Amino acid sequence: MLDVCLLGTSGMMPLPGRWLTALMARLNGSSLLIDCGEGTQVAIREKGWSFHSIDIICFTHYHGDHISGLPGLLLSMGNADRTQPVTLIGPKGLERVVSALRVIAPELPFELNFIEVTNPEETICINDYVIHAFRVNHNVICYGYTVEVKRTGRFIPEMAMKNEVPKELWSRLQKGQTIEKDGRMFTPDMILGPQRKGIKLTYCTDSRPVPQIVEQAQGSDLFICEGMYGEKEKQSNALENKHMTFYEAAELAKQAGVKELWLTHYSPSLTRPEEYMKETKEIFPNAKAGKDRKSVTLEFDKNE
Repeated sequence: MLDVCLLGTSGMMPLPGRWLTALMARLNGSSLLIDCGEGTQVAIREKGWSFHSIDIICFTHYHGDHISGLPGLLLSMGNADRTQPVTLIGPKGLERVVSALRVIAPELPFELNFIEVTNPEETICINDYVIHAFRVNHNVICYGYTVEVKRTGRFIPEMAMKNEVPKELWSRLQKGQTIEKDGRMFTPDMILGPQRKGIKLTYCTDSRPVPQIVEQAQGSDLFICEGMYGEKEKQSNALENKHMTFYEAAELAKQAGVKELWLTHYSPSLTRPEEYMKETKEIFPNAKAGKDRKSVTLEFDKNE
């Protein structure tokens, strides 16, 4: 299961009760963060989660409302006696940007590993996360992220016996290991059925609608997408500033066939996003106005 929490939903500047952009996910004791706006570590505390287990931080781009909370978070992680490395993922220039921010956090008791994304699409596997970065269309280089949790096929004892797989190897093979024993090579597909549907989360903010968002979000259990503007008269603002309206995000969700849409990254002038949800739901019925600390646990399909 994948725990997901929308830590901050504000774009450009924080508001009372609305921190800047950040999303946190937890899986098997490892936490992943996407963006780290001002107030992120406070929001984690307010949620009752811990930042000690954050192993991966992904950045969509380097505008201040998406990265300004990083130095303070790193300091707090260090003060919490973290010693394991943290992997940072983001567009080209990541190490340079983070090094500049670390002027106020120069000494940390853990190593930072940098993965700079330069291609239109890249896939990174860390712990049990499969992270797909995909370029979107903002006024600076910007990426969206799809996070998948893969699920192996069902264990089929009859297949294991037919393939003469020793019982003492069954458990290890179910965990994905390949084992050599007595001159034979044993692989997971000798005891497992076809791969089952996993969990899929897609996160996109600061972009105009583009086909690659639909492609990456296809069939997602949860699609979190920016809705900078709910007011229809601000369509021209969305075009000029390369952001999205609620209705454009809902259309993407509809095209991608996602299960659920959460809107986020609201303009500071948009103080009551729920007032614009009726028309949004007419496009995509399972759309919801995101709010700080909105959470869900995504689980594997019990029928698979």
